[in-house]
Amino acid sequence: MRKNGKKIVVAMSGGVDSSVAAALLKKRGFEVEGIFMKLFNSKQLTVNSHEKHAKSVAEKLGIRFKVLNLRKEFKKRVIDYFLKEFKAGRTPNPCVVCNQQIKFGLLLDESLGMGADYIATGHYARIKISPNLPFTKGGTPSFVKGGRGWISKLLTAKDKIKDQSYFLYNLTQKKLAKILFPLEDYKKLEVYKMAEKWDLPYKKGESVDICFIGRKGHREFLKKHLKIKPGKIIDASGKVLGKHQGLWFYTIGQRADIGGPGPFYVVELDVENNAVVVSNKFRDEALYKKSLVAENVNWISGIVPKTPLKCRARIRYHHAAVPCVIARRVACPQRLAKHGRRAPRQSRDITKGLFRSAHNDEQNNYIVEFKNPQRAITPGQLVVFYKRNEVLGGGVIKC
Repeated sequence: MRKNGKKIVVAMSGGVDSSVAAALLKKRGFEVEGIFMKLFNSKQLTVNSHEKHAKSVAEKLGIRFKVLNLRKEFKKRVIDYFLKEFKAGRTPNPCVVCNQQIKFGLLLDESLGMGADYIATGHYARIKISPNLPFTKGGTPSFVKGGRGWISKLLTAKDKIKDQSYFLYNLTQKKLAKILFPLEDYKKLEVYKMAEKWDLPYKKGESVDICFIGRKGHREFLKKHLKIKPGKIIDASGKVLGKHQGLWFYTIGQRADIGGPGPFYVVELDVENNAVVVSNKFRDEALYKKSLVAENVNWISGIVPKTPLKCRARIRYHHAAVPCVIARRVACPQRLAKHGRRAPRQSRDITKGLFRSAHNDEQNNYIVEFKNPQRAITPGQLVVFYKRNEVLGGGVIKC
C-alpha cells in the first residue's frame, strides 16, 4: 500500500548522494523503489562494486530494488557521442547527454511505466513551482490549478560548491513535473552526516567526472577507441614546434607539453589540417572572445524569451556566471585567416557585421555577447544561462 499516495523511483548508483536521497524519501513516508542502471562493462573499472552497494542500501532501507541494463543505449547515446565529438575537434560533455538521454530519458520512461509518480536522483539542484505569466488585467497572477498558471523552475542548489544545475539545463516542463531532488536544501557535509547517522552502506569516495573511461584515464580511453593520428603542433605564424598524436588529446586553453621551451597553451584545433595551434602566452588575445554562438538551445520554461535578453552565462562547470546579452538566430562566420596570416583583431568578435549577413535555417541558434572577453570558449562545451539563481536554459557552444 502506498503511503502519502505517491510512489517514487530513485536512481541509485551506490554512492552517498543517491543513497541518502532514497533514505530521505523513505523516512518521509513515500513508497520508494531503487533502480541501479548498468551502463557499461564495469568489470574493467573501479566502479564494479557500485551495484553491490546500491543493493545493500536498498536492503537496509527495506525498499524494492531493480537492475536496469542500459549498456546498449548508453554506448549508442553517450559513449559514441563522446568519441564522435572529440574526433570532430570539439570537447564534449557526456554527463549532460547522460542526464538528458539516460537518467531523465530512458530511466524516467521506465519508472513511469512501472507506475511511479516521480523519479528522484541525488543531484544537487532545486525545483520550485511558481506562478506563471500572463497576468490578469488587475495585475494578479492567473493561478490555474494544475494547469497553465504554474511553471516549474530549476534553481541552483543550497550547496553552491556541489551545485549541479549546469548539467540539467536541458530539462523541460514535462520532465520537471515528474522529478524530485531530495538533496536540494542540503549541503554535502550534511549528507555525509545523515549517511553516518543512518549507517548506510554506501560506496565511499566522490564520483568520477566521466564514469566510463576506466582506471587508465581519459587519454588511454581515447587512444584505445580513436587510436592515434599524428600531426603538427604549430604557432599562429605556421611555424612547426612539435608533433601531436591526435587532436582529441587536446582542448582549447589547455596547457600543452610539446617538448620545447614553454609553457604553451592550445589556441585552436585545426581539423582540416590536423594541426594543434598553440601560443606561449597564457593570456594570448587569440584565446579571448567576447561572443559565441550557441546551438540547440533549450529554454526550461518552454517559452522562447524576447531578445535581446540580459542575463548571466557559464561557459563551463564551476566557471563564474558572467554578464551577457543573448540575441537570436545567427550562424558562425567563416574563419578570416589561415595559418601563417593572423586574423585581424576585429574578426574575433563574431558580432561584427553578423546580423546583416548571417543566414541560418536552425531556429535555436543564439549569439551570446559577454560584457568582458572570456578565455578559452570551447566548441562542444555548454553555455548555460542564469537569472540570479534560476537556470533559464542553455545550449552547445558551436563557435
